[in-house]
Amino acid sequence: MAETLGVSQQTFAHYEVGRLRVAAAMLPQLAEILDTLVEELLGQAAPPQPAKRGPAPKLQRQFEQLSQLPRAKQRFVMEMIDTVLQQAE
Repeated sequence: MAETLGVSQQTFAHYEVGRLRVAAAMLPQLAEILDTLVEELLGQAAPPQPAKRGPAPKLQRQFEQLSQLPRAKQRFVMEMIDTVLQQAE
């Protein structure tokens, strides 16, 4: 593996026992050799996933419940939401 990485056996041995740190630029090549992800080499379980977009589950349920209300009550709730949002600005 030392030869594949282009380092001496001694340098590689130092990496193995923690006397030297592997250069960040070498991580992609090392990950490829080990058939793993750079994130796993760094101790991260998986690459961070982008945050899920859209309403939170509770908010989604509330929207669904709101859609079942009569129109007059829907308007009342929407006016309350508009008032709160305007005050937040």
